[in-house]
Amino acid sequence: MNNKPFLLRPTGKDYIWGGRRLNDDFAKNIDMSPLAETWECSTHPDGPSYAVGGEFDGKSLAEILRDNPQFLGHHPRTKGELPILIKFIDAKRDLSVQVHPDDDYANKFENGQLGKTEMWYVMDAKADAQLVYGVSHDVEAGAIRRSIANGTLEKYLQHVAIKPDDVFYIEAGTIHAIGAGSLVAEIQENSNLTYRLYDYDRVDKNGSRRPLHIDRALAVANLKASKQPKQPLRCLKYRQGCATELLCRCKYFEVNRLLINTERVKGLVSYHSDEDSFRVLLCTNGCGTIFMNNGEFIPVFRGDCIFFPAASMSVKLHGKMQFLDIRG
Repeated sequence: MNNKPFLLRPTGKDYIWGGRRLNDDFAKNIDMSPLAETWECSTHPDGPSYAVGGEFDGKSLAEILRDNPQFLGHHPRTKGELPILIKFIDAKRDLSVQVHPDDDYANKFENGQLGKTEMWYVMDAKADAQLVYGVSHDVEAGAIRRSIANGTLEKYLQHVAIKPDDVFYIEAGTIHAIGAGSLVAEIQENSNLTYRLYDYDRVDKNGSRRPLHIDRALAVANLKASKQPKQPLRCLKYRQGCATELLCRCKYFEVNRLLINTERVKGLVSYHSDEDSFRVLLCTNGCGTIFMNNGEFIPVFRGDCIFFPAASMSVKLHGKMQFLDIRG
């Protein structure tokens, strides 16, 4: 197992609801204002990510994986393509109320694309931050249409208070929205299909309202009352220098939180991917170093994203860092 991990550089998005934190707090150095999203690990043509340093420097992740399909491993969902997409999201203002299709609908009506089930990990949130998670009670499509037309959709939406370190699993078909004052890491299927139901009558920088997709949204939306989401039972497992806990496991991805602290222990923490699947480390806090067995190393800072090809070389993690440890 000798495949080397490599750092990724994202593509940014300047959606109207974004803020400045991804540049200010994560040093993304992307010339956009606002900077709403960074697509950290992506082969999607709408927002590719690129290797930084090493033999693949400057190449897109899509190009690297096309030339090295073994990097994806043997996971049945890869099918020769990266099955997931990883983002940071800085919501200075409310995102639109939206919904995503599932795989079957997307395949049938969106030219064979994937649907979009996703998971959110809340990195930071202001005291009164909320998100929209489904509808508060059963409702018919006609009532939703009328409420959109007269600006009263909010009465049907279920609002949930959020705080740092919360986890939310958003299944395709769930009406949802990230609220203002939220800093979120998102792990999702490799898709950019979003159907907007409502956008608060906002206008973009050209003075135009962003389009709504009401027919398609209602075709895929679950209009049955959603249960109040509960935080999953989490159990930290400790070993010298690190701790891990499972945040989410579904048929699309698995996400663990990995906490590294080697400042007061002897030895470093070993890490590698197996032959079955690639892995991605997304640094949500702290800094440190990844040491490779050939003498090379990767400095790691908050906001960095590192791709580990399947059957990667074993590395040593050193520092005080928190990661989302993601596999497809």
